[in-house]
Amino acid sequence: MDLWNHVKSNLTTRNDKNKLFQTWLGPVQFLRSEDINGVTMLYLGVPSKMHHYWISNNIEGIAAEISNLFKRPFNIQLVIQENTHHTFLADSTNLLEEQMNKGESQLSESEKLKFTTPLLQNKPRSDEILNPDYTFQTFVVGKNNEFAHAASFNIAQNPGSGYNPLFICGPVGMGKTHLLIAAGNLIKEKFPHFRVVYVSVDRYINECVSALRHGQMDKFRLKYREGLDVLLVDDIQGLKRGESVQEEFFHTLNELFDKRKQVIVASDRIPREILGLEDRIRSRLEWGLIANIQMPDLETRMAILRYKAEKMGVRLTEDVINHIAKISKTSIRELEGNLNRLKMFADLQGLNIDMEMAKRVLAIQEYENTATVEDVQKIVADYYKVRLQDLKGSSRVKSIVIPRQACMYLIEKHLGKSLTDIGRSFGNKDHTTVINARERIKNLQGSNPDLKRDIDELTTRIHNINGL
Repeated sequence: MDLWNHVKSNLTTRNDKNKLFQTWLGPVQFLRSEDINGVTMLYLGVPSKMHHYWISNNIEGIAAEISNLFKRPFNIQLVIQENTHHTFLADSTNLLEEQMNKGESQLSESEKLKFTTPLLQNKPRSDEILNPDYTFQTFVVGKNNEFAHAASFNIAQNPGSGYNPLFICGPVGMGKTHLLIAAGNLIKEKFPHFRVVYVSVDRYINECVSALRHGQMDKFRLKYREGLDVLLVDDIQGLKRGESVQEEFFHTLNELFDKRKQVIVASDRIPREILGLEDRIRSRLEWGLIANIQMPDLETRMAILRYKAEKMGVRLTEDVINHIAKISKTSIRELEGNLNRLKMFADLQGLNIDMEMAKRVLAIQEYENTATVEDVQKIVADYYKVRLQDLKGSSRVKSIVIPRQACMYLIEKHLGKSLTDIGRSFGNKDHTTVINARERIKNLQGSNPDLKRDIDELTTRIHNINGL
């Protein structure tokens, strides 16, 4: 096999002063290769147990050299062929036999191969294994996430050369992890030699604390600074504790940025809203690009539901899809959960899913997740920084009147409450007061861009509860 000859030739050049090199690697022969579940198994023949021992102790250097020439997943299997004619130095044989009899597993420095290429391991580490289902092709794009999708896709095309870091932000269950891992999968597809490491911030913290406790920080830094090309960190908002851990993470970010290594993180809040996060880390995270994901609108939720149902082999009518999407108001996970509940019920009963079944099975879900007037009032009061009792009271101060009228407008628009019910929720005001509030907010939005932005932002916050 030409590959093996090239490997031996390259190692010979790199180890020309190693007198034992030809003794141990020279007789090793390529036997055959076979494909096993997409991984190429390379069988190498060694003439003795002592050769097997030496090769096994130098397998990292050999694997690294093979990786440079063979750009596909592989494993190495050593086969002892004791009948093969071979000659080797008696002193070396005695040395290895002595080590083997003592149970020693390490060779002296003079017996080790020297290799300068970064090690590409034959079997991927657990932190390099990304969920293959999370790809850009399986991510449903809508107005709520199109910017985050485009940013992730473009950065994955050329990691380390554009915005760094990419900060994907959004409420729980909106697809942040999907985009994070999709970017990693695309990078691995386009750049097979890149090492992509995915880690949750909780795991990062645990590993860092363990390394500090056991004096293994060099090993920890090798993993997260030297031995990777792309770092994916999930749930970064959990980093808001531990001075030593934050110190380490800050220096890790600096080193990766200096080396033009891509960093992508996901969080349920923007950097400035992560309490307890050091300012220097916050500044670094804001240095790149922040891409927000919001709750998808009804049309996008229906599209997601169609995709998920088709993938699961579930047949749904449009009215059922519409109903599930309308009552799944908090996250994409809730949407999938409702679909799973319906499928399980239908499978157990041996029935097809229809509207009657959907309403019956998901009745509690529909009731529990409907936003209330009080929810909207609290959202508006928090947004405008006014007291709830003032919002519902009779004050004619402008800083109170506009928020009150905006709140009435949003309740009618998104909750469908009657004018009488809305007036009652604001201190038993007359329905004409509600009409005036509605019309004023409608008209002002055309001439007051600040108010228009306020209404849009409040609408987004209501969507996160009510999913309209």
